[in-house]
Amino acid sequence: MSQLLSLSRAARLVGVNRSELQKRVKQGELDAFDGMVTIDNLLASYPGVQLEDNTEYSRVLFIKERAFGKRVYERAMPDVETLATRVNELSRELTLSQTQARQFKILLDRLHAKFIDIESQCGTEAKDTMNSLKNWLTAEVKAAMEPDYPNPLAVRDNVLRVMAAHVTVLPSNHDFFIDGPDTILEAALRAGIPLNYGCSGGNCGLCKARVVTGQVKKTRFHDYVRTEADKRDGLFLMCSNTAVTDLVIEAAVAGGVQDIPFQQIPATVKLITNLTPEMALLHLQTPRTNRLRFLAGQSVTLTLGKSLKAVLAVASCPCDDRNILFHVHRMPGNLFSDYVFNRLKNHEVVEIEGPQGEFILHEKTSRPLYFIAFDMGFAPVKSLIEHAMSLEAAEAIHLYWIGSNDGSIYLPNVGRAWADALDNFHYTQMVADFDLSNPAGKRGESLKVLLQGMLKTHPEMTGGDIYIAGPQAPSRIAEQFFLDLGLSKTRVFSSD
Repeated sequence: MSQLLSLSRAARLVGVNRSELQKRVKQGELDAFDGMVTIDNLLASYPGVQLEDNTEYSRVLFIKERAFGKRVYERAMPDVETLATRVNELSRELTLSQTQARQFKILLDRLHAKFIDIESQCGTEAKDTMNSLKNWLTAEVKAAMEPDYPNPLAVRDNVLRVMAAHVTVLPSNHDFFIDGPDTILEAALRAGIPLNYGCSGGNCGLCKARVVTGQVKKTRFHDYVRTEADKRDGLFLMCSNTAVTDLVIEAAVAGGVQDIPFQQIPATVKLITNLTPEMALLHLQTPRTNRLRFLAGQSVTLTLGKSLKAVLAVASCPCDDRNILFHVHRMPGNLFSDYVFNRLKNHEVVEIEGPQGEFILHEKTSRPLYFIAFDMGFAPVKSLIEHAMSLEAAEAIHLYWIGSNDGSIYLPNVGRAWADALDNFHYTQMVADFDLSNPAGKRGESLKVLLQGMLKTHPEMTGGDIYIAGPQAPSRIAEQFFLDLGLSKTRVFSSD
């Protein structure tokens, strides 16, 4: 039987998103067995695939790196020891396959000789039958031994196994790849998988996991001391180890906001950038050993000094838990806002408390995702979209950014860049020409007209999941608009 591949590995091999394969499986265009596909079926669905054809994967990787604020775009190679171990493992498998092939050849030769022996003892009719069977076997063996062009996906899979280890997490069945020198925890977070962890620096031991199959290697020193029982049970720290071979581990994964602990972290200001005269980007950095664990879409409380506080949505992805981004709106007379725009300096300490809120991505669906951001509602939506990109599970992602005025859409190039880089991403920006925080009377009706126009252009919206963020009033109007269309509350989510 042809080799079975997980959807994540299969998607990488043919250079598409995992959601594209899920769509083909759902439509019956690609056979799957318990969530796995064969190399032969994959090649049949993508007959034109070439070894160097990884365009879509490269585009997704590029936009994810840009979206997540990575400074280095070139993927690092695994270290020499890890590469050597992976090559050695492939060599071992090749030797085993060659040994088995020789044994099968000996068995077939013996079977062929047995046929000849039986044929000599048979009558005419039975002899003809045995002769036909012998000739068939000879032809089949000859065909099997004929040199043939290798399946390009099988070749690429072997290369991938050297360059990146595939990790499966039990019992959640999440899976991801480890590229370069990343630890298991780093790679999982980058893939959007909220593994349980604490300090991420090897001090607390909360990221312990158990090896089921495969081999890990310690890449970073850690102060946490494993007990003898831990070692016997195959427990290791995900923040300090990488995968040498393909790996199956048992590890806890956050199932919701209830699994994320409340945290108090002294962060420092790394950068303040004025995006527009009315909007600033605040970049905070946490200590290396005390990072913020949160789910995409959640908010935190920021404290400047002893009394200046503000609750702000995190505008970045949980995949980078040390570099936390916020969008701060200029509000004259608001002490927190005034301080950020007029006095806050790099390296000042800002206390982070949280996270809080239940406006998070519901991951157990492959339906299209529709995000509606009113004004500053783009901050949590940006976090959700970056997380959705990490998961690569949504069939399509649509972003509608509705601003009170042109200046309210303060990062239009982000949505355009996503749309340019991803085939399944669609971006639309709209201007209401009135203050969305107060859509009373005719303004409320005008907002409904905007929503109706959106639905008329994209009637398939009712078949997806809808996420709405922004000021309370327009968010409630939009939420009720879609609920009135018959969508259930399990398909319409609001930050309000």
